[in-house]
Amino acid sequence: SSLSLWLRNVSLTKDQMEGLKMKKILAVERYKESMRIRRDERHKEYYISQKRKWLPLSDREEFVAGLFLYWGEGNKVSSNSINITNTDPAVIKYGYYWMNKCLKIPKNKIFILLHLYKDMDIEAETEFWSKELGMDKNQFKRPYIKDSLRTDIDQKGFGHGTCGLWAFKTEIKENILMAIKAISDSYAGKVLNLV
Repeated sequence: SSLSLWLRNVSLTKDQMEGLKMKKILAVERYKESMRIRRDERHKEYYISQKRKWLPLSDREEFVAGLFLYWGEGNKVSSNSINITNTDPAVIKYGYYWMNKCLKIPKNKIFILLHLYKDMDIEAETEFWSKELGMDKNQFKRPYIKDSLRTDIDQKGFGHGTCGLWAFKTEIKENILMAIKAISDSYAGKVLNLV
């Protein structure tokens, strides 16, 4: 309080104020960088630990993982179309793997429908998804182009539109839905018992 009284009429020069601002900015940036490094190191430890704990998945676990993916991201309305849609290439890659390996749908019977915005480079986005999935472009249907602009929306996802994997087989679709229903029914009572 004494210093405050003594220095109340003393003003810092413009250079002194700029120097203090710069020191504060540098301190904040150093702090952010040190926190980023610590977070990255922590994430690396967690990644290694979780990888050791869960991988490799058995065939059964891969199938169940796909069921849960389908439960969250798949088309459950139509009777014969098997469809997983997402903006995340990793989700679509796993869906493609699951359809082919676990559901035994031949790769040439799986096709892609992209949902893109009118301000996107359609050819570049088709090329992106083709490379990401290792799928031939002849497996891509004509994309659905939204009238809105990508720049007009808040949620940009992964920046390459929405990718939908599609295949058609009524028997497989019905089995997917009944497997999800069986899981859902078996856990419905367990949730009530948690309270």
